[in-house]
Amino acid sequence: MPFLTAETTDERDSLATFAQQQIDQIATTLHGLDREQLAQVPSASGMSLGALARHVLLVADRAVLTFAAAPEAPASPVSDLQQFQAEGTIAPEALRADDTSDSLSQELRRVGEELAAAIRSADPETRGPVPGQPWFEGRETWSLRWYALHQIEENARHAGHADILRESLDGKGAYELNALVAGEAWPPAGW
Repeated sequence: MPFLTAETTDERDSLATFAQQQIDQIATTLHGLDREQLAQVPSASGMSLGALARHVLLVADRAVLTFAAAPEAPASPVSDLQQFQAEGTIAPEALRADDTSDSLSQELRRVGEELAAAIRSADPETRGPVPGQPWFEGRETWSLRWYALHQIEENARHAGHADILRESLDGKGAYELNALVAGEAWPPAGW
């Protein structure tokens, strides 16, 4: 069952592979859900799996731009938390009318691949300017190494949140979902 992160060869490959794997795990949590389940808010967090997927897509797309632009600042339409919230990226209504579990999974896997490619092509020693969002307060620059690690950290947090939301919907956990996505039987023989 494909669950663990693939073996890596060096620092850039490790950073890229782990960043992509966390986004892939978020895509896995969407497996087999219908539209109603994607929009359901099953926990006190106020987030649906569809909204969480949309949030990860927005943040990862912007991360790709950040890696590509470094050491310069990328053009970013988000300047503050209010604008971020206004875009609906952290609200349940962020789910779009045409979103399905398959379409969101495909988009997540695409952006995971793009983020991995951007990390692999970046020099981890390069420093870039920090965006003006309040959660980065006190920093003016960061290394792309730190930023890649931050992407892993951020998406691991979201993957864990996605696991909780999915388990709250139908009880399916990460091991089972990884097996199902891989076309394997669950539970495995001998369990």
